[in-house]
Amino acid sequence: MISLNEYFDKKVKSLGYSTTAGKSTVGVMEEGEYEFGTSSHETMIVVEGELVVLLPNETEWKSFKTGTSFEVNANTSFKVKSVGQTSYLCKYK
Repeated sequence: MISLNEYFDKKVKSLGYSTTAGKSTVGVMEEGEYEFGTSSHETMIVVEGELVVLLPNETEWKSFKTGTSFEVNANTSFKVKSVGQTSYLCKYK
């Protein structure tokens, strides 16, 4: 079953799905700054665009552009600045 997720006044939207490899979401963020909490380990892949990210326990923001990825442990939070509209694939463990 495909699920629709909307966050931050519909500025972030994603479709959730499951495969034999596990659960994932694919989505789009409008330009802006957001903070996400995690309940499981996440690997976020930037499909198109750019995300500037402040990872847990870090003090410097890092840029992730098309084709790059970052990981976030479960039960933490991270901040994201979307530079224009950015699409992503998030895989959960």
